[in-house]
Amino acid sequence: MTKKIFISYDYDNDKTYKNMLVAWSKNNTPNFQDIQFEDGSTDVSVNSTDTGAIRRAISRRMNTCGYFLLLVGEDTHKSSWCDWEIDKAKELGMKLVAVKINNSNTSPIGILNSKAKWAKSFTKEAIKKAIDEA
Repeated sequence: MTKKIFISYDYDNDKTYKNMLVAWSKNNTPNFQDIQFEDGSTDVSVNSTDTGAIRRAISRRMNTCGYFLLLVGEDTHKSSWCDWEIDKAKELGMKLVAVKINNSNTSPIGILNSKAKWAKSFTKEAIKKAIDEA
């Protein structure tokens, strides 16, 4: 059964890591064949500058996924969009996964004590294990 996963990340700083996840999934990388990442975060145009319209579009994408994966980069804890997406994922009852790009990065408050499964490094093995345990 395919696990559909919404990726939340700091677009300005961490899109390379998001792109790697999507590539692993699309290229049938071992252990990632049963994973489909939803490439629908705020970097994918929703043709609007209206915050409400953007949130509705993101909500629709999130609602099609059972998993929420947060990439914790250096500035993720400062992103109001990531904060909103974390809250929305909890509201939707999604399985939560957090991946620290660097172990010293500060985690957003909303993901702490959320029962998220953690990958403390950005490796295929650590990420797959966290997803499977979620």
